[in-house]
Amino acid sequence: MAWNWTSVGRYTPKAFTCGYCGLRVGPNEGYFATEQPSGRQRFIYICSNCEQPTYFENFSQVPGALLGNEVGNLPVDVGTLYNEARKCMTIQAHTAAVLICRKLLMNLAVSKGAGAGESFLRYVEFLAASGFVPPDGKGWVDHIRDKGNEANHEVKIMSREEAEQLISFSEMLLKFVFEFPARIGATTPTPPRP
Repeated sequence: MAWNWTSVGRYTPKAFTCGYCGLRVGPNEGYFATEQPSGRQRFIYICSNCEQPTYFENFSQVPGALLGNEVGNLPVDVGTLYNEARKCMTIQAHTAAVLICRKLLMNLAVSKGAGAGESFLRYVEFLAASGFVPPDGKGWVDHIRDKGNEANHEVKIMSREEAEQLISFSEMLLKFVFEFPARIGATTPTPPRP
């Protein structure tokens, strides 16, 4: 099977959120290919804002839009991990996103005073006991831990839905611990290590 790509041309505008610049765009310029003999079609649209290419086949977009929202006032390591998990979703690396969310909890705990090199369970207990988990929020953290453990210790591929849920939970936890206190100028004291 061969794909016959056209040179750059104008096509029906395609509305999508660009995986590079994050803006909602509707470009009409790009490339088109038809597979012979099946007739399947593929497109590459050029973002009308940042001019980066986005690939489409059926309902798949690569890179996809970043999942979740930016979170303010994050320590560098924590912010890097959160954004890595979000970027994994743009290329459908769902298991990798789940594993990063697990690691994110570890880095969050250490950034708030837990000792480096502790067990993962110890980090989760530290976050809950130190008040870094909202009321009735321990279930969120346990869910991230459980799914992270499945991805890390079992032969299991994580679904898009599982990864989306963990990134969403992680975003809310990071907003609770870092962004919201910074908005009002409050500082959360780092508790002594139990």
